[in-house]
Amino acid sequence: MPEDEIRRLRESIDAVDQQILALLAERLRLVLEVGEVKRQSNLDVYDPERERTMLDRIAKSAPAPLDPSTARRIFEFMIREYRSAEQFSVDSYHPGPPSSPPK
Repeated sequence: MPEDEIRRLRESIDAVDQQILALLAERLRLVLEVGEVKRQSNLDVYDPERERTMLDRIAKSAPAPLDPSTARRIFEFMIREYRSAEQFSVDSYHPGPPSSPPK
């Protein structure tokens, strides 16, 4: 029955979505680690050359049936979001122990 096939396929999509979420979280963890190294080294979060190189590589390596321009747009969005998270993390850094509340 078509309904059974659709249900099975949707369950597979749901499983892939969970894998994608886990990979996105792992990628963000790594981005935040890079941000910490950049902060310690007094480097800018935004590296336009790295971003261009990465987006070109993504587009060239997009497997069928994923269109290279679609892959590029997805990663452009992800990079923009992750760069914001990285910048927030760097900007929010407060060295030393937390200050005690005022009395």
